[in-house]
Amino acid sequence: LALDENPTDTSASPARNEHWRGNLTKMRGTLGNDGLVSYTLGETLFSINQLIGQRISLLHTGRIHCRICGKRIKKAYGEGYCYPHFQSDPANSPCVLRPELCQAHEGKGRDIEWEKRNHAQPHLVYLADSGGLKVGVTAATNQPARWIDQGAHAAIVLAETPNRYLAGLIEVALKEFASDKTRWQRMLCGTEDDGVDLIQERTRLGGLLTEDLQTYLAKSSAPTKLRYPLDTPPAKVKSLNLGRAPEFSGTLAGVRGQYLIFDGGTVLNVRRHTGFELIITG
Repeated sequence: LALDENPTDTSASPARNEHWRGNLTKMRGTLGNDGLVSYTLGETLFSINQLIGQRISLLHTGRIHCRICGKRIKKAYGEGYCYPHFQSDPANSPCVLRPELCQAHEGKGRDIEWEKRNHAQPHLVYLADSGGLKVGVTAATNQPARWIDQGAHAAIVLAETPNRYLAGLIEVALKEFASDKTRWQRMLCGTEDDGVDLIQERTRLGGLLTEDLQTYLAKSSAPTKLRYPLDTPPAKVKSLNLGRAPEFSGTLAGVRGQYLIFDGGTVLNVRRHTGFELIITG
């Protein structure tokens, strides 16, 4: 891409400490043995946790690059795509957002080999405590990353299916009883004390499925607990749009989900800014 990452290189600009520069992608969250999530950014795996408590500045250079071809674009579609790749890339297929539409098990899709690798594979239907009870679908290999991305305090597997389509059918059957969306404001402002009983909810929701779908219910297991590097959740949040306000400074209070959370409640959805060329200084 047009701009390579350059972590912690201050030689060119002694007046400031340049922590990181590059094209934004979603942060990578790693769950430690103590349940604490550690966040890194970019291919260099630059640690975001180390910036917590520091005053930092964000500068969007005005450039946006497609995450697939690297082409400079005026507007990003989806999560960092140029329009042609937004229309053609299999990761933007309708069944990504609506698993019940998936046809990978029938050998169909935008890219058959991609579908075989990603959708014609075991999937999970899970329940998460993420700003309230949420039901969702993810590949079996994508836990706990999916739950971290959604800022869940806890998550539990409800069902295991051999493909994405069947997982989608279960999710649709339960949408009437549990949201399939993350209420991001409630998630960022919430605490563990606001949590729901996921074991109880798994029993309740599993019992609402038809007999044929109940055959995919998972064996009992304890919820996965997650903690985020955020001592005090904000009382209210205000979303930062780097496309409209390319410069911002504030003290990084913590991280949860895909959000950088600053003092005063300003938050940046990193994933939504995929492809934005960014410089972080302190």
